[in-house]
Amino acid sequence: MGTALLTDQYELTMLQAALAAGTARRRAVFEVFARRLPGGRRYGVVSGTGRVLDALESFRFAPDDLEFLSGIVDEPTLAFLADYRFSGNVYGYREGEAYFPGSPIMVVEGTFAEAVILETVVLSILNHDCAIASAASRMSHAAGGRPLIEMGSRRTHELAAVAAARSAYLCGFSSTSNLMAGRTYGLPTAGTAAHAFILLHDSEEDAFRAQLQSLGQDTTLLVDTYDVAKAVRTAVELAGPDLGAVRIDSGDLAAAALDVRKTLDAFGASKTRIIVTGDLDEFAIAALAAAPVDGYGVGTALVTGSGHPTANLVYKLVAREDASGRLQPVAKRSVGKPSKGGRKWAYRSVTKATATAEIVTCAPAEGEGRALLAELVRDGQVVGREPLDAARERHQATLAELPPSAHSLSDGDPAIPTVFS
Repeated sequence: MGTALLTDQYELTMLQAALAAGTARRRAVFEVFARRLPGGRRYGVVSGTGRVLDALESFRFAPDDLEFLSGIVDEPTLAFLADYRFSGNVYGYREGEAYFPGSPIMVVEGTFAEAVILETVVLSILNHDCAIASAASRMSHAAGGRPLIEMGSRRTHELAAVAAARSAYLCGFSSTSNLMAGRTYGLPTAGTAAHAFILLHDSEEDAFRAQLQSLGQDTTLLVDTYDVAKAVRTAVELAGPDLGAVRIDSGDLAAAALDVRKTLDAFGASKTRIIVTGDLDEFAIAALAAAPVDGYGVGTALVTGSGHPTANLVYKLVAREDASGRLQPVAKRSVGKPSKGGRKWAYRSVTKATATAEIVTCAPAEGEGRALLAELVRDGQVVGREPLDAARERHQATLAELPPSAHSLSDGDPAIPTVFS
């Protein structure tokens, strides 16, 4: 499916008016950035860049798209759209990288006409994926190395669920329950049984026996349908001490995990893992740090950005060609929504292996620190695509570079300042 109609109508009304005014083909620079981080968070995480590149390659107006638009825009605009191919350049922060207020996480250079109509699709992808990644990163850090399973598909739009699984894996989740995400992005998948499977059978024992016979001893048995203590005893009696795992989905998870661990150990199942699920977020995961828990399944909080389903990113014109052919800085001045004009470059200042500042400049300044903007598209051709595992590794390196305050779950200021020069 093409992505061209994933566009707000005002992009095309601006295009039509600019074509009529003769300004549509002026060179322009747009930037994607956040004025502030949502919810007092200390850092954000870039995710979705790979999906933006995919969307850009399929941003074409098919004949049936043009037919639909024939009553919305005029004939000159339809003619422009029929031949539309992005021919400009795109630079951006790599996926997995941290960002802060004012970080120019994506820079789009081209004519005004070809760049302005990308706004909606770029923002819809990045706002969603960065929000999910930022929440997933906090959850992964709170988990302290214990594995996390993404299982939020039933709590969001069916296609958003696939993107959410991708962002979660990028930020440290070990697997997803979403099979389309597994197929599309090569993610490890996981899943066993819900309460409906237990209730289907005449007894909990019958349900456990059926699951074990089909899936083997390494399966995960759900033990909180009726009586947890009884279910754990039944599970070990049927599976033996080599039972893979049990899952607890309700109640006081810390207390239940402690009781279950004692019961498992008493029956010789000391290697059986305990997985907990049930409305977990980063705060609940952190609260379980001392509990005998071996892994977490996270759903609703993950796919809704843990209360912040958007990253508050905007796509703003920061430079445009004047009558002499030179690029001139432009900036919005409205109260509460200011922007800084001029095409930007960005660097991460690092001292003794710890990030100290985000340096944003209006001219290249290689001595400022580690360069953050990578070339993604050159003359309309994607040149910056990379494997998801590379972004996953980058994220771990980025987290290690941030100061300790970045990992606090309490509301606060960004972990490092953004310095404009």
